[in-house]
Amino acid sequence: MDLGRVITAMVTPFRPDGSLDLDGARRLAEHLVANGSDGLVVAGTTGEAPTLTLDEKRDLWRAVADAVRGRAAVIAGTGTYSTAESIELTHMAEEAGADAVLVVTPYYSKPPQTGLLAHFTAVASATSLPVVLYDIPGRTATKIAHATLLELAKVPTIVGVKDAAGDLSGTAKLAVEAPGLRIWSGDDALTLPMLAVGGIGVVSVASHLVGNRLAEMVAAHDKGDVERAAQINRELVPLYEVLFITANPIPVKAALNMLGLPAGPVRLPLVDATEQEQARVRSVLAGLGLI
Repeated sequence: MDLGRVITAMVTPFRPDGSLDLDGARRLAEHLVANGSDGLVVAGTTGEAPTLTLDEKRDLWRAVADAVRGRAAVIAGTGTYSTAESIELTHMAEEAGADAVLVVTPYYSKPPQTGLLAHFTAVASATSLPVVLYDIPGRTATKIAHATLLELAKVPTIVGVKDAAGDLSGTAKLAVEAPGLRIWSGDDALTLPMLAVGGIGVVSVASHLVGNRLAEMVAAHDKGDVERAAQINRELVPLYEVLFITANPIPVKAALNMLGLPAGPVRLPLVDATEQEQARVRSVLAGLGLI
């Protein structure tokens, strides 16, 4: 299925006491879909998945799927460092109404490439949902090697990769050698160059705030209007930067709270943005005319 071109890695709204805000999640999902997002990753890294219980993930997937069904793809973040738990979560996501799953490289244990191949194949073989791999060695400490990606591209349910490895030459090579594997940028700042070497879109944090602008940039690139796409990208560079002045999703949650959108606090071990960080976020939002 078409999982979208501008996919928001959605934050998980919490109430002031830190409890899960399902009403807020529904409202935020609807807002994102109305403002440029044609897909949502729910309970991924930006959604603070490591702090969510299994029941909270299930309830979150169900709530968001019900809110945007038929209007945007819901991609459940089901990957963990445990293959068995990743399979269990994937089954839960299926039952909750997700359209696809995002499976991150197992973190902390640093498996060899043979282990990665076996892990992803086991998860993908346990579901009929489309599976998107998530390659982010900066967080997981392990890169999915090119040869491993080529093998995984042969698995019928594996349809794409969220590429946050920061290796544009590797991305270009993958696009050539595995043309059936869809590639989404996992880094807002690299979306435009990744489109140029064969990517189809972005799994974005910035789209919480400028989804329509990102959709316009992708459309301009599709039409061959390179200068227009580059102009939009240049305008958004300060936002890309400020959203990562500290650990994601601290800055984007601060921005959403400033705009009156559902976000709430972050959960420990993350902490909310400092006054200085909030001031930097506010300044960039003002510069873009968002506040």
